[in-house]
Amino acid sequence: MSSGSGAWRAFLVNLGMILLGALLFAASFPNLLAINGIPLLAWIAFVPVFVVVHRVSLGGSVFFGALYGYAAYGLFNYWLSVFHPLAGLIVGFVYLIYFAVLFPLLKLASTLFPSRAYLVQWLLWIAYEYLRTLGFLGYPYGIAGYSQWQVLPVIRIASIFGVWGVSALVVFPSVYVAAALKDRPVRAFLGREWAAGLVWLIALGASLGYGFASPVDYSQAPRVRFALIQHNTDPWRGDIADYRQNYETLKRLSLEAVAAEPKPDMVVWSETAFVPRIYWHTVYRDDPESWQLVKELLAFLDTQDVPYIIGNDDARREINPQGVWERVDYNAVMLFEGKENTRLYRKLHLVPFTEHFPYEKQLPWVYTALKNADTHFWEKGDTATVFDAAGVKFSTPICFEDTFGYLSRDFVRGGAEIIVNLSNDAWSKSVPAQMQHLSMAVFRAVENSRSMVRSTSSGQTCAIDPNGRILAMAEPFTEARLTVEVPVITRETLYTRWGDLWAKLFTLAAAIVLILGIGLSIMRKGRNR
Repeated sequence: MSSGSGAWRAFLVNLGMILLGALLFAASFPNLLAINGIPLLAWIAFVPVFVVVHRVSLGGSVFFGALYGYAAYGLFNYWLSVFHPLAGLIVGFVYLIYFAVLFPLLKLASTLFPSRAYLVQWLLWIAYEYLRTLGFLGYPYGIAGYSQWQVLPVIRIASIFGVWGVSALVVFPSVYVAAALKDRPVRAFLGREWAAGLVWLIALGASLGYGFASPVDYSQAPRVRFALIQHNTDPWRGDIADYRQNYETLKRLSLEAVAAEPKPDMVVWSETAFVPRIYWHTVYRDDPESWQLVKELLAFLDTQDVPYIIGNDDARREINPQGVWERVDYNAVMLFEGKENTRLYRKLHLVPFTEHFPYEKQLPWVYTALKNADTHFWEKGDTATVFDAAGVKFSTPICFEDTFGYLSRDFVRGGAEIIVNLSNDAWSKSVPAQMQHLSMAVFRAVENSRSMVRSTSSGQTCAIDPNGRILAMAEPFTEARLTVEVPVITRETLYTRWGDLWAKLFTLAAAIVLILGIGLSIMRKGRNR
């Protein structure tokens, strides 16, 4: 009886620690109670997680990993269910699976390396953060380093290591403290493992030193002015009357911005801000009301003496794999100089499930559920476009794309001097959701030492300097026009040169150490037999 009650007590303690870990994780990032997040919590947020890993069996780690994944992302990404209940369920299920796999690997490290497991677990965690950004399911939300988005001296090392260097700094205290709590007395652990702690302190000190000493001096750099238009509607909601009202808001705010002093060099409308398909209705004219609205837009643009960057659905007739002509839609950005669309960018990295699902034949029931949920699927673009207008070169990652470091790096390597993001997060009805998105965008500026401007439908419309500092930001969920002047910087950072090299090295090191550990364990068991 006492044995059974002890097991239940241990289970409840582990359950409490897992839920505490999920809460600390979510609180580290922008949330309902702390709109900017509480970055200090991230440095200890994973202590309960690693303590549980040490305490439970290999089989128990699967259960607690699944529970942590679902609870942590349920709290962190609560706003996904606003878009559609299916979205929250899908992300929760994906992370349930991820952590149900990761926790046993962390436990395996604890078993294979009793005295130095924390180092292997640290490698595994950073490898996990990197690997989950790859492929169809790639989703960068929740990477530990992003929690530090406002701590500029810390995140400056992203110009060398990307966000992965910041994550490595942030996660290490959790694995180290959890290992110390496991190996009681703590004093004995610290006496044995002091060198690793010292190396981390030196790395933290060096990072802070670099952060304070390395900000880009752009006082003498040339400047360019953008008018960022925030129309405060989800443009896809409604019918042609709503699209017209939205267009009138966009036009009014733009005219106010252009008439003001100093005059902007360019005007930016957010992702798919103008809904009727400009190219499609210009060519095919199969919907008179939509064509009329497109005509009015082109007539308005013809009166303007500054370029307009406009998000729109670029629909074309193309031949599908079955040899049949059909309409194909691309989430696009169009550069208009007068009424002429002089250059085009089509989104390269689509949002899984809500914008793209390539497994219609393999998982038809999922595909059908997504279509019934009024999901708008797009085709992928194939060119990392660099625009050239008003004397500056720039690229335009669309919405979710500015959460991936590799994409902005590709644009900069292609010649982009400024990053111009067009987003629509209005559907979330959540300031924390928009702030979480912004927190990742800040890293794109730091990684590549480039100014960044963001034109969004409802927030966070802003300008970010090459050091990651927010220069100006419009009030979220209001109609706003924000004219910002940002420096044009062309220097190359080590991140721009190397990309995610350090994340790949962490992943390779984790795999090698784990494989070696398994091999040595097998050899030891063979010798014992």
